Amino acid sequence: FSDLAATARKAAPISSVCTVFAESEVVALISQAAPREEIALGLCKAVVDRVAALIYRVGLVEGVAMTGGVAKMKSVVAGISAKLGVKVYVPPEPQIIGALGAALIAQDLVLKPKKRP
Repeated sequence: FSDLAATARKAAPISSVCTVFAESEVVALISQAAPREEIALGLCKAVVDRVAALIYRVGLVEGVAMTGGVAKMKSVVAGISAKLGVKVYVPPEPQIIGALGAALIAQDLVLKPKKRP
């Protein structure tokens, strides 16, 4: 998907914040015979815009890392980096970071049990 988006000359306009409405926009673009790569890039751009809006709301700090499956989408990572003007670090297997964190917390709880009242 990300590789397809990387071949687009321009992004198809997908403005909806709601994923249900975005899906409707994609269906309309397909029915209008919009190029697949432009739709893919439009979806990537929509994700970038939403993520950037959230980051601006909470505050941008140095050392941006991206985790989860979307972090494997080079077009999204590049878009976020460009939009925020920062380098975005992506770990080798970003989709397992949440599970890894949960495992480390569980290990801590087992090895260092706290007295509970």
